[in-house]
Parts: sequence; structure tokens; C-alpha cells
Amino acid sequence: MAFSSPLFSPVNFALNPNPQIHHPKCTKPNNRRNFSVCAIPPLSTATDISAVTSPLDGTTLAVLGGSSVAALAAILSLADPERRRQLQAEEVGGGDKEVVREYFNNNGFERWKKIYGDTDDVNKVQLDIRLGHSKTVENVMKMLTEERSLQGVTVCDAGCGTGCLSIPLAKEGAIVSASDISASMVAEAQIQAQEELLKAKDDQSLAPVMPKFEVKDLESLDGKYDTVVCLDVMIHYPQSKADGMIAHLASLAENRLILSFAPKTFYYDLLKRIGELFPGPSKATRAYLHAEADVERALQKAGWKIRKRGLIATQFYFAKLIEAVPA
Repeated sequence: MAFSSPLFSPVNFALNPNPQIHHPKCTKPNNRRNFSVCAIPPLSTATDISAVTSPLDGTTLAVLGGSSVAALAAILSLADPERRRQLQAEEVGGGDKEVVREYFNNNGFERWKKIYGDTDDVNKVQLDIRLGHSKTVENVMKMLTEERSLQGVTVCDAGCGTGCLSIPLAKEGAIVSASDISASMVAEAQIQAQEELLKAKDDQSLAPVMPKFEVKDLESLDGKYDTVVCLDVMIHYPQSKADGMIAHLASLAENRLILSFAPKTFYYDLLKRIGELFPGPSKATRAYLHAEADVERALQKAGWKIRKRGLIATQFYFAKLIEAVPA
């Protein structure tokens, strides 16, 4: 979904800058851009939100803004996103997981490859999401490098996409195990890593270790790692399943667990429902929002506590970022 609001208030993510970090092609931070949080925030989901930007132009939003709450509620009551998701699941012969796998191996892969890449063939919404995701990766790298070197540190990148985080981690000397439910995403990540890390090998005396990429869902991950990172994946999990996923990821981590998720608020949920009135062809996955308190309770139940937290936001990208450590 995509919504903009004229009400903005700046929010700073309190992390120390580290000019030594180098980013791959899919991660191009723009330090001159001011990232703000909307008073009525937009939502970044694992769907191409540009599919709904045309129906929701300024005129449409003005009409909605001038309508009564009762009229809006009546319109929302006519939407049946659950039925649409059920039909999508039946088409691929499974539930949420199968829908996500199918989407990111086909149409979703092509769209998100463009967003995560550096092509100019993106619209303004996709470009804004690219900037927001880049900012998330940048802040994660600051979290991981501000206290110690990553040289030789084992990191699990759960839901690696096209390698936007895995590649800079490897450049910093980390031993990276990266996985994604999409075989297409993993194949693209391998291509990007070979291009970026072979180039880095020529520029550094100590060559980075190539990440180990695998096609796996989160539930299938195993092993032990110093740090586990899972960015923008929880949006595919309802809270009932997210609790188990968080506990599983925590069981893989020894020292740090970093998560990002779309936070659940009253306005956020309302805007999400409005967006579901305009189901574009690319909106093929269900988007779940999560209350920060629920995520924190799940971590506490697993024996972890939140050490750092912050917001990453552009006009069309909004994510809560937390770092947890053993309690």
C-alpha cells in the first residue's frame, strides 16, 4: 500500500555513523536525504505498492478525507481481502508460505529485483522504497560494526533477498549464511555477490569470504551463529506464527538478534484496509502488521531483551528496527 500525508515530524535513528562501510549496488544510502516519519505513516509491504498509487491519487484521498467515518467504514466492509488471499492460496495449493514462495519466484521477483537494484526503470514509489530499504541496511550495518569488527563473526541473514545485507556483511569480514524462500532471489543474490566480492577481492589485501546462499524458509534454518538478522520478513507472518518464528531465530543466535517489521497502529491498520480496496495484480501476498509490545513479549519469552530500537521511514517505507540480546 502507498499513502502520503502532509503531516511530517522528523525522527532520528540514534546510531553512530561509520564511514568505513561499503554498500553493494542494491544499497545506495543518500546521506543528503532527510528521512521522516509520517504522522499517519505509510506502509511498506512485500507487495508492489505502486499497484495502488493510481487509484489513490490526491483527488481520491481528498474525497475520502471529506467523507464521514461511517461512509468509510461502509466502504471497507465491502472489501474481502481474506477471500482474495484464500483464492490465491488455492491456486498454488497451500497457505501463506506457498503464496509467498510462488510470488517471489515469479512476478514478485522481477518487481523487487528492480527495487533492490540500481536500475532507473522504477517509478517514484519504488525508488522511495529502495531508499527506505537502503536506510534499513545502513542502520543494521552501523549496529553491527559500531562496537567491534565483524572479521570472522558468523552471521545468519534470514530472508536475504538479493543479498543487499549479505554482501556488505561479507565485505566487513563476516562469515555469512544467507537464505531465502525464493530460489530466484537466492540465484540473483549469488550473482550479485560474485560481482561485488570479486571486485572487493582486488581492492583488499584480505579477500572477503563468499556468503553461503541456500533456498530455505525460516522454519528450516538450523545451526548456531553469533548474530541472526531478519529484515522485512515478519510481514508474512501473523502474530501467532511470528511468536514461534522469533523464538526459533533467537535459538539460532548466541549474542545478537536484529529484526525489522511493519508496526501496527490504529491508523496504519486503517490505511492497510483502504489499500486492500484496490487489489492490483502484484498484491499477491498478505501483509501482517505487528505491535512492538507483542514482538517484545515474544523476545522476553525466548529469554531475550531489546537493547536498541528505532524507526526507519520514507514517504512509502516504514519499518521498526530492533536489536535484541540475551536477557
